[in-house]
Amino acid sequence: MTKSALPLRLSLAVIGAIIVFLGLDVVLGGMRTMGWMGPTTFIDVADPSRFAIQDNHVRFLGGVWTGLGLVFVAASVAFHTLRITLLVLCATVVLGGLSRLTTPEFATLLNMSILPSLIAELVLFPLLALWIFKAGHAAT
Repeated sequence: MTKSALPLRLSLAVIGAIIVFLGLDVVLGGMRTMGWMGPTTFIDVADPSRFAIQDNHVRFLGGVWTGLGLVFVAASVAFHTLRITLLVLCATVVLGGLSRLTTPEFATLLNMSILPSLIAELVLFPLLALWIFKAGHAAT
């Protein structure tokens, strides 16, 4: 590993660890989450059976997010092997950020509980993809 690759690899490890943390919050806590990022009293369940089904779907999505984070962590060690995968995952995160724009309550996007994530998804992940792309070409 070259000295110039170290900041990228450390960034991938940190980003991956953050994503894993966020994913596990949902995997282990479902729609209510484990509360690692704030209060969990935002849901009143009117239909427990239907809630259990939706909660299970949300746990699956949390598992997918956790897996995505684990790939970023793995790429901090095996960068060249996972470089193309990282580019695809960055694009996937951007797509997720764009999906937020479909909300019927656009003002929600400006809420400080959403806006930092949205900025990361639509600005930081494209920049990370560019960094990964350039680092891959610099090594060849």
